[in-house]
Amino acid sequence: MLRFHNFDVVFAEIPGETTLAVNLTGCPNRCPGCHSPHLQGSGGEVLDDDALRRLLDRYGRSVTCVCFMGGDGEPAEVARLAGVVRRTVPQLRVGWYSGRAEFPAGLAVRTFDYIKLGPWIEARGPLSSPSTNQRFYRVAPDGTMVEITALFRR
Repeated sequence: MLRFHNFDVVFAEIPGETTLAVNLTGCPNRCPGCHSPHLQGSGGEVLDDDALRRLLDRYGRSVTCVCFMGGDGEPAEVARLAGVVRRTVPQLRVGWYSGRAEFPAGLAVRTFDYIKLGPWIEARGPLSSPSTNQRFYRVAPDGTMVEITALFRR
């Protein structure tokens, strides 16, 4: 069962999108130097279909994208909730920020429009750093992951 700590409307997480970022708890990655250690715990509100629909009812007309921040412990549930977004507000794009090194086997890449992969390595820096290990992708209609990490470096 996914839980979320909080959410916010943000402008920098997905280039060119006004994004409802939902910060999921229960992160299993334990990256050294983690910038959000409070998301490692299992607290927060349950993120089920009803809770997600309430967020979409409240913010769905004000944003162009919903991004799940985390959820690496339950990737199939993140993908399922992405489907709820697509059915509830079809015009919204859907992103997932994952600390996994690779996209999970068995999930459909086309579930998402954007995917960030890679664990946090403090010495390598964020997506805006030329030395980052993390990669950001736009998912093409055919399911191809097109790397667009460079868009974070202005």
